[in-house]
Amino acid sequence: MSRIVAVAPVLPARTYSQGEITAALLAMITTDPSRQAVMRRIHASSGVETRSLVMPLERYSSLASFRESNDFFIAEGTSLAERAITQALASAGLEPRDVDYLLFTSVTGIAAPSIDAQLVQRLGMRPDVKRLPSFGLGCVAGAAGLARVHDYLAGHPDEVAVLLSVELCSLTVQAADDSMANIVASGLFGDGAAAVVLVGDRRAEALGLPGPEIVDTRSHIYPDTADVIGWDIGGTGFRIVLSAGVPDVIDRNFADDARGILAAHDLEVGDVAAWAAHPGGPKVLEAFSRALDLPEGALDASWRSLARVGNLSSAAVLHVLAEQLDAHPPGTVGLLFALGPGVTSELVLLRWAGAKELGAAA
Repeated sequence: MSRIVAVAPVLPARTYSQGEITAALLAMITTDPSRQAVMRRIHASSGVETRSLVMPLERYSSLASFRESNDFFIAEGTSLAERAITQALASAGLEPRDVDYLLFTSVTGIAAPSIDAQLVQRLGMRPDVKRLPSFGLGCVAGAAGLARVHDYLAGHPDEVAVLLSVELCSLTVQAADDSMANIVASGLFGDGAAAVVLVGDRRAEALGLPGPEIVDTRSHIYPDTADVIGWDIGGTGFRIVLSAGVPDVIDRNFADDARGILAAHDLEVGDVAAWAAHPGGPKVLEAFSRALDLPEGALDASWRSLARVGNLSSAAVLHVLAEQLDAHPPGTVGLLFALGPGVTSELVLLRWAGAKELGAAA
């Protein structure tokens, strides 16, 4: 089993209260007083208290084109990515040249060469590092990225891998679009990045570091849900597709997936002590809790992350994981999960290992 040995969540330097963000975006999105009232109400009920943004609030209304916002994504995203990987590797006691495999994911900007390619020389990684940039998984990509890196390390047990997520969601907010989807998104999504260092079985034994092992993973694309979450990509960039049906998808499908991965290992919901749910919004978190009949407080880490930074798309569940990485004793069972366009679910079953189990640290 692969092991997660470090998680580094990073945020832009500028942090604003939800009220400040709402006030700054009102006129940019709509001049209709009735729609502005709806926007105030939606933002106030989002569960978000503060968000970090890559640009000063006053700059968003002056973005002239998708090209301008995407250029900003590349420049600022690369800087955030560098911070995240540097911090994660340092926490794991590793160097950039130790990295054998780098999976990069984002759904809020595009570049070719991709950001991960630009980091190789910038960070001093080996030129033979294997890279896999990913676009389109959206909010599920943090969980899916862990699962796919785990798949890779199963066949490369001596290697070191990094999952990198960069999401600058604020650059996708659409001016003069008072659709409910854009209003909700403008009050929910924030900017941030995260890097996760994972190692294969034999490398974990050599390093002797504690941390959660990835025991198993599950993926599921739910039929007839392609119009629930996604992007409508056009001349103004990424226009969000976000329907009110996400909680319904969770209600209909999620319990079977979660109980199924647990049952495959003779576990039940009550055996899980560490929950890392994608903080997609209040209704999403409530639907997760309802589907599994979770005890009060089970998803507190996700609620705290939502309040503190908002929904960071693929980076969000990794920020939740970072809070819990050192918070559980050996033997703790955890379940990390998220949803994304498709609608796709991804679940990652975790079990915390202690230093004595890892050989070198014993």
